[in-house]
Amino acid sequence: MPVERGDGVSVPGAPDALVFDLDGTLWDTCATCATAWNRVLARLGIPFRQITAADVRAVAGQPHAEGIARVFAGRPAGEIAAIASATAEEDNREIAAHGGLLYPGVAALVPRLAARLPLAIVSNCQQGYVEIFLATSGLGGCFRDFECWGNTGAAKADNVRALVRRNGFLRPWLVGDTNGDRQAASEVGLHFVHACYGFGRVAAPDDAIEQFADLGPLLGIPFR
Repeated sequence: MPVERGDGVSVPGAPDALVFDLDGTLWDTCATCATAWNRVLARLGIPFRQITAADVRAVAGQPHAEGIARVFAGRPAGEIAAIASATAEEDNREIAAHGGLLYPGVAALVPRLAARLPLAIVSNCQQGYVEIFLATSGLGGCFRDFECWGNTGAAKADNVRALVRRNGFLRPWLVGDTNGDRQAASEVGLHFVHACYGFGRVAAPDDAIEQFADLGPLLGIPFR
């Protein structure tokens, strides 16, 4: 169904659903994850420099195991596998305890968007991570469905395609912050909105928002 403005006028070309990336689009957990990764290194007795939020941010949007492999490139394969497994669990524990930082406008606008059309999440995160976002953000009731790499082991485009099919979406938009998100949208044939405030740079998106609140006017939904 098309999105309608407050005056009842439909927005031309409007989506019938919004599919969001998570990290770099709805919230930022890089500092929290850095703490978790350093704790894992200490527990496993693996010598390495101090991990920072910038290290986590540099691989955000990639499947968890791939991101770990990039950050710890050059370490023995067995160590990398152990770090990937342990950090997936430690990230979830740390974020469940301390949460993440919602981007400005997310807490206020997401419920208003959810009142107009279905919302969903597709992320390259580990299993259990989206559930923690839904539980800690206070926005769990706003999202109809989600999928992630940790559940399926599949590429983002495949997870987006599966979610779109099982929900019967006809004209969903994908909102994300990285070129990987843009590529997934292109593969599935979705309109892509680049969250420019996030972690990645994207060439030639279909639309772009400088802050999350800009999504409201883009859809014809006044935010302020």
